[in-house]
Amino acid sequence: MADKIEKMIAETFLEMAQGLETGSFGKRPKIALTGMGSEHGEENAMEAALMAAKEGIDVYYIGSLEAEGVTTVKVADDEEGHKKMEEMLANKEVDGAVTMHFPFPIGVSTVGRAITPSKGKEMFVANTTGTSSADRIEGMIKNTIYGIIAAKACGKVNPTVGILNVDGARQTEKALKELKENGYDITFAESARADGGCVMRGNDVLQGTPDIMVTDSLTGNILIKMLSSYTTGGSYEATGYGYGPGIGEGYDQLVMIVSRASGAPLIAGAIRYAAQLVRSKVFEIAKAEFAAANKAGLKAILEARKAANKPAAAEEDVKEPPKEIVTSQIAGIEVMDLEDAVKVLWKLNIYAESGMGCTGPIIRVSDANLAKAEEELKKAGYIN
Repeated sequence: MADKIEKMIAETFLEMAQGLETGSFGKRPKIALTGMGSEHGEENAMEAALMAAKEGIDVYYIGSLEAEGVTTVKVADDEEGHKKMEEMLANKEVDGAVTMHFPFPIGVSTVGRAITPSKGKEMFVANTTGTSSADRIEGMIKNTIYGIIAAKACGKVNPTVGILNVDGARQTEKALKELKENGYDITFAESARADGGCVMRGNDVLQGTPDIMVTDSLTGNILIKMLSSYTTGGSYEATGYGYGPGIGEGYDQLVMIVSRASGAPLIAGAIRYAAQLVRSKVFEIAKAEFAAANKAGLKAILEARKAANKPAAAEEDVKEPPKEIVTSQIAGIEVMDLEDAVKVLWKLNIYAESGMGCTGPIIRVSDANLAKAEEELKKAGYIN
């Protein structure tokens, strides 16, 4: 018993000493980083790991390089590295991970965080990878909630929300204002342009007018790339925090995305972003925000949108086949067609799930059903 108490005291003093050194008190977040696959080589990723490790973060580098101050988990290649990362997350060996690609399920997408060029202001981009919904506007409504969660977890007590002027912006605005009227706390930003309003223009992107810029994931992906590499010609993402964490209702695995073009300063920023989310208990914040949004009628608002978009003829009721393990992926399907394609397979009693792979939307089926599923999707015109 005495040995256990002595160990606890020693750990406490070590945390205090590390806190005085780094300015970050409390338990050190454990963040994994996969280093293979970068266009700039493993050395670039290790440089980022070393930068972050000096700031009170335990960095687990998954790759082939070693350096003092960083724990290396040796792997032979990128594929093995991703398997190891997922294993470490599942076993709670690390609190979160930073990686270059990850197959988030539909309903989960990432909230990017950038430094805007006009005034050096931070802005969250909601969202940047993954798909919150197969319906564009429903996705943007959800992205708003996801953005608020990330911003609050990073210390923005009352973050302002702007909606980028893309297709669906006005319908998104209408839904969000209804949500606010029902009691969900949203503070809308005002465009810096003379006509104001919460629908943002390109100028607002450069100036960082809102704390959270809401858009669809494909547009958000372009924005985050441009904001991180506008000084370098695009081949090296030099500033900001990357594409952010995957967030979705009920999702509680902290996976942060960077790209193969991300430079060491940005990857280090992504590790810091992850550590900040760990310290602030982002998934507790997420649970509270989803509860508040649902209390204000989020699900009813989304269902009303779906009902309004349905064709006059009643939709065919397709039953889901018995679940089975799905390990094979079929790519090349338009995101707006994803759910319909799944139902084509369900009609044939082939169990399938929609998802998002590193190259875009995917359908997942069992190995045994892969050939048959591809054949049927070709017949139906969903893939070439």
